[in-house]
Amino acid sequence: MPRATNAPVSRARRKRMIKAAKGYRGWRSKKFRYAKNAVWHGLTYSFAHRKDKKADFRAIWNQRINAAVRARGLTYSKFIAALKKAKIELDRKILADLAANDIKAFDVVLASVK
Repeated sequence: MPRATNAPVSRARRKRMIKAAKGYRGWRSKKFRYAKNAVWHGLTYSFAHRKDKKADFRAIWNQRINAAVRARGLTYSKFIAALKKAKIELDRKILADLAANDIKAFDVVLASVK
């Protein structure tokens, strides 16, 4: 009885991995062994950095709010505390957008807090 191989499936798996490594430098885009390693590393980093991106954006929003509030004579921490005390439930993303793009609306929020 002839030896049965898994050639079509194995080849497809290897081709899929090489295709995923397209654009990598040198053997990392051409040889299965190195491409597999590079793709797995890439997938691991992309998972971790999707989580990090959320923290990065929150830090940017905080900086924008802080800059806008300090220009109007208040500190970030006092502003956030006053927002909570006034029961205004605007998140930092919206506040940062108002501070950057709609100064009048941000001033209204700031006036309602003071």
